[in-house]
Amino acid sequence: MDIASLQSLLTTSGQAVLDEASGADVSEDNLLATSSRLRKRHDPALVSAALTQVRLRQRARVKFGADADRMYFTPAGLEQATRASVAAYRAGRFADRLPGARVLELGCGIGADLIARARAGLSGEGVDLDPLTVEVARANVTAFGLNAAVRVGDATEADPSGFDAVFADPGRRTARGRVFDPRSYEPPLDVVLDMAHRVPAACVKVAPGIPHEAVPAHAEAEWVSVNGDVKEAALWLGDLAGDVDRRATLLSSDADPQVWTLTPRGLDVPDVRAWGRYLYEPDGAVIRAHLVGEVAGLVDGGLADPHIAYITSDELRPTPFAAAYEIEDVMPFSVKRLRAELRRREVGVLTVKKRGSAVDVDRLRRDLGFGGRRPGRGANELTLVVTRVGRDPVALLTRPVPAV
Repeated sequence: MDIASLQSLLTTSGQAVLDEASGADVSEDNLLATSSRLRKRHDPALVSAALTQVRLRQRARVKFGADADRMYFTPAGLEQATRASVAAYRAGRFADRLPGARVLELGCGIGADLIARARAGLSGEGVDLDPLTVEVARANVTAFGLNAAVRVGDATEADPSGFDAVFADPGRRTARGRVFDPRSYEPPLDVVLDMAHRVPAACVKVAPGIPHEAVPAHAEAEWVSVNGDVKEAALWLGDLAGDVDRRATLLSSDADPQVWTLTPRGLDVPDVRAWGRYLYEPDGAVIRAHLVGEVAGLVDGGLADPHIAYITSDELRPTPFAAAYEIEDVMPFSVKRLRAELRRREVGVLTVKKRGSAVDVDRLRRDLGFGGRRPGRGANELTLVVTRVGRDPVALLTRPVPAV
């Protein structure tokens, strides 16, 4: 899509075609037929642009829910956009600590964070280097009747004077794939941080895999997960930083999520102990934030191996920061022995998890008789956890404890 195609969709006739395309079957099997039918009555270029947007909107519902049906996207913009639940959570922090602030956003993309902050009562301006992306962001802000300016510009040349805070989302993807080294962000993290330090407060979105040593002094690093999946990390600076150096924040879902936050409590080094009755698997945000020790303290647990983030305890203490499994058996890892044991237990549904092991999960499932569509040989369900203690590979036969 180009700017002319987007602008054509924003016209009265474009909106009519877009509405009609939204109600059509745009699946791979029927896309050609739908396109042919629409082209008989409408401009082919307009039909093509409308169908592209409808398909992108369908993909975007995972991130934006019902809002996706009113928004505009580019493939790259959708891929890189902050999901709505995380943007709303982050905007809430801005609003709580800097009510009514004017925020300059560097690398605003399609406007997901702009929209969230505007809904939270914050004003400001978004800057992006790509003219098409800027037009898409403007269309999205307008679609929701919000007040936020967007302009084309180089983030490294933007002037933060007159703004209360900066939010930066440097590019972390190139033609070769994701970028993990903060020095290779576009613009580099050091450049963004230099600009961020020119205002009273700032937040910089970074990759979840950012090394802890790359986090600047006096910044608060936050890792965020949604429904158990780590989605992103951010560095909070100045008046937006808290009184801790890191935290893990968990959102229960995308729709009206519960929010839980874990911060350091001086329990960085858990005890090492033998396997107990329960296994706790910490949320990925907890692991990224190096807060496994804090979770171990919450469940009166320790680690079976000091280098692997599986917690074990004899106590069942429900916590949002870790999934709990009741351990039924622990045995040395052996495919032959496991196959026999699963058959004896009449396991029909098997979930396999691993940590600290080089085992190929798909191959292991096949070797155990659960490959492809072939079902197991019973009605029972089991979770197999493959890990190690020291150099010894072990297998744990477990059952999930329902979350409370």
